[in-house]
Amino acid sequence: MSQFDDIRPYNDDEVRPILDKLLGDNEFLDTVARLKLAGMAGKLAPLVRSLVRKRLAREVVGINSVLDFQQRVEKYLGQVLERTINQLSYSGLDNLNQGMPHLFISNHRDIAMDPALVNWGLYHNGFTTLRIAIGDNLLTKPFASDLMRLNKSFIVRRSLTNRRDKLLAAKLLSTYIHHSVLNDKENVWIAQREGRAKDGLDSTNPALINMLAMSKDKNMSFGDYLAEARIVPVSVSYEYDPCDQAKARELYEKAKHGSYTKEQHEDVQSIARGITGYKGDAHVAFGLPLGNQYEDADQIAAEIDRQINSNYVLHPTNCIAYEMLEHRSPKVLVGADQVAFDTQDWQKERSQFREHLVSCNEKHKETLLTAYANPVYKRLGEK
Repeated sequence: MSQFDDIRPYNDDEVRPILDKLLGDNEFLDTVARLKLAGMAGKLAPLVRSLVRKRLAREVVGINSVLDFQQRVEKYLGQVLERTINQLSYSGLDNLNQGMPHLFISNHRDIAMDPALVNWGLYHNGFTTLRIAIGDNLLTKPFASDLMRLNKSFIVRRSLTNRRDKLLAAKLLSTYIHHSVLNDKENVWIAQREGRAKDGLDSTNPALINMLAMSKDKNMSFGDYLAEARIVPVSVSYEYDPCDQAKARELYEKAKHGSYTKEQHEDVQSIARGITGYKGDAHVAFGLPLGNQYEDADQIAAEIDRQINSNYVLHPTNCIAYEMLEHRSPKVLVGADQVAFDTQDWQKERSQFREHLVSCNEKHKETLLTAYANPVYKRLGEK
């Protein structure tokens, strides 16, 4: 038994028993059936469940380790990327030392795809895969937790309400992340804040940095302790956000009514839409590892923000949205090739973006445009 057993990813010797448990989990099998057959699965549940179990049993034959499982996931992720992304590009990988693990702190636009794209870039460039932080608010079903922990995810216990329990959980999480990097020599990913930046403005919550330092020995300086984790800021950007209309609706409702109540399983729908929806071009930019010169959480958060925002690759959609709001072209660089936006006409991109807006509720359109334009405002120093 380890102090981390309740939150850590599964080990190799646990993979086969967990897969066998999932094959006997009717709720999991019915969920897979619903994803495949939409509304039909409910009426045909007993028959469909048996077929799904047999199909999945064939799929997981020979999977007896975390590596086996991740290699199978990699195959399916490759198919998803092929269908949903035009051009996936990376920069800054040469900032990393392949022989040393890092703590990657990224902006947060998509629940599943942000860490998936970071992981993809690392894996295909000779680095080890990530241990990924995921909130228990997204794991409302036991089978969801099992699936994520098979894929090297560890649990962030966000649903706790008792103050003492929250404090203990935060300290355990801090200890686990530090242990992962220093002792287990594993790369780790965590978002810069709780919840996605639905408005397109990325900012690091200093509370996250304070959490990372909670396991610090009192005789060690703040800067030295966090420098051990080799924090690397990461910027992830998408030309199109498959969840943009849902995000705009939530932001609009909060602005108009002061609150927004999520529908049942809305987070699960966001995960599915984010994975399967069209994203256009996407870019992942790795920053420079942070040193030990920072004295407190605010200083580290500010440096992470500086790197994430300066390395963030803008797309034509960001600039077209800015134009629609401001009636002028921004003088910024776009795309992985860093082309000056105001030197080309972007007619194809304009037409595609306007077509994308057709299905947006008219009440939410300005909110949606602002979310796309906000990275441009940030780049120009206007926000």
